[in-house]
Amino acid sequence: MKAAVIEQQGGVENIVYRDWDDPAPGPGEVIVRVAACGLNHLDIFVRRGMPGFPVPMPFISGGDIAGAVDRLGEGVDGWNIGDRVTMNPQTDHGMIGEELIGGLAELVCVPAVNLVALPDNVSFDVAAAIPINYGTAHRMLFARGRLQAGETMLVLGASGGVGLASLQFGKMIGATVIAAAGSAEKCDRLLELGADHVINYAEEDFSRAAWQISGKKGCDVIVNFTGGDTWVPSFRAARPGGRVLTCGATAGHDPQTDLRFLWVRELDILGSNSYSQEDVAKSVAYAASGEIAPVISHRFPLQKLGEAETLLEDRGFFGKIVVTP
Repeated sequence: MKAAVIEQQGGVENIVYRDWDDPAPGPGEVIVRVAACGLNHLDIFVRRGMPGFPVPMPFISGGDIAGAVDRLGEGVDGWNIGDRVTMNPQTDHGMIGEELIGGLAELVCVPAVNLVALPDNVSFDVAAAIPINYGTAHRMLFARGRLQAGETMLVLGASGGVGLASLQFGKMIGATVIAAAGSAEKCDRLLELGADHVINYAEEDFSRAAWQISGKKGCDVIVNFTGGDTWVPSFRAARPGGRVLTCGATAGHDPQTDLRFLWVRELDILGSNSYSQEDVAKSVAYAASGEIAPVISHRFPLQKLGEAETLLEDRGFFGKIVVTP
């Protein structure tokens, strides 16, 4: 098969489109012929290298996978060759695309128990935007954040995959959503997608703006997977007794903090890690019913993965970047 192979960690010049041995399914496994694979910042971290997390090279990343069942391993029941699927990339043996060979290739081997059936009205491109972003947002907002109808939620980085998922889930259940992004163009798009209010944080202090929008009461829920210098301002935007949710730190994992906000406003800081099979399956069902609508920003052929990852690194996108073999 053909694959986009990371030969060694570093820049995009280390990604080589070349031949790779076809995977063979073991007991309980299936081979999926990849139709689309969505990109995530995790793909960049794998390529660059993560301190304390060695990845054997050469390697194939990519965890947001959609395609069709191509081969069945011994003992696999309930699936047939040709079935349309996406999947939960978190397996019992590690994460596909991070610890296990991923889907930025023509074929990928996955445990059958991780498959999620894909309805005919959900395209492969849309399906490749769902598992990691929407699964992560679903767990963070509902299992951890207890988001309720009628609450006000501020979403930082709202133009990215998890941000857009948070916006759409918030509107789906009847929350008021304040979406923050870094350009007027992105803010306009967020309004088109249903945001009740937008903040261009390139032009104004998002914490002050959110405080004003909330009637100087503060937001019930803050979604901040950015970290860095946005961390403390997030506290300023929260109401007394509010919840600050985080599932990552794309701008820095070791920010300064201000403990005064935590005790004076009695804030809850809630971390959320990953997602479950149920989170992915429910997200697919919501896409099939039209309750959510993942946004595809750009499409690239597998041969141009380096260009696609450069766009992701430069944040020159809105929604999901999808790669197709």
